[in-house]
Amino acid sequence: MITPLDSGIQTRSKARNMLTFSAFLFQNEPKNIKEALKDVDWIAAMQEELHQFERNKVWHLVPRPSDRILIGTKWVVRNKLDELGNTTRNKARLVVQGYNQEEGID
Repeated sequence: MITPLDSGIQTRSKARNMLTFSAFLFQNEPKNIKEALKDVDWIAAMQEELHQFERNKVWHLVPRPSDRILIGTKWVVRNKLDELGNTTRNKARLVVQGYNQEEGID
């Protein structure tokens, strides 16, 4: 590992800690959708969620009615972990912002 001369002595344990920390950063969940859209793996997880909608036929696009209020959606992204705490897959969910709904109308 090549480092700047003014960084001090680089020991193997210090290098191992840096590599462990960098692996930890790689497994972090994105803070918002903009961060998720920069990573190919998260985009693939979002595409998989949309393909599930198509396969299960749970929705279809329709023209926007002018006399109705639209209900928004939001992406929720999480890492799925195994029993040891290792990341097994990226999971993206598209959820409805239900707090905007009015019973009997939406």
